[in-house]
Amino acid sequence: MAAYEPRTMALRSNLRHQWEKDRVRAPLEQRARTGATEHDTGLERDDLVLRAEQREIKADEDLAAGFGVPEGTALVERTYRTRYAAESAPFNLVTSYLVREMVAPNPDLLDAAKEPWPGGTQSQLSTVGIELDRIEERVTARPPTPEEAAELELPPGSAVLLLRKVSYDVQDRVVEISDVVLPGDRTEMLFTTPLERW
Repeated sequence: MAAYEPRTMALRSNLRHQWEKDRVRAPLEQRARTGATEHDTGLERDDLVLRAEQREIKADEDLAAGFGVPEGTALVERTYRTRYAAESAPFNLVTSYLVREMVAPNPDLLDAAKEPWPGGTQSQLSTVGIELDRIEERVTARPPTPEEAAELELPPGSAVLLLRKVSYDVQDRVVEISDVVLPGDRTEMLFTTPLERW
């Protein structure tokens, strides 16, 4: 059995969401230079390889409840796999969901070939008039499935972190739900909570 080789670490902080929102109105050239993965890993855009896929699905019971829509509502399911070019495993396994009707006014949002989108999801949503108000993230842990262990190239005994990210707009609507599987052997999560002064 080959010895385990340490992988590039990713530091995921909740402050990344404000960083992304601050960039929504930045010039395209600035947004195109770097994204959330670069932010989390310290790597450059040219160091990364992205695979993005999209398909239309119908909301199951879980996603329908999350979005507050009827079961069967058309969703856009987006899957992302980003890896360091010098490594073969992705940093995480991301599946993101959008309500198709909300994003359909901009056909570019329905085209995986337009990824990576300069400025990320918040910039994408801004093109259809959606501004985010808050993001809720829930993290749990469990052993990986055999498929997750293989795709993430996890060493034996590793756990995965499951992150459910729910994005709310300024009208208090859920506008995006993401399920992220993070490898426990190379992910650090940092939560900073700014406190209002007395």
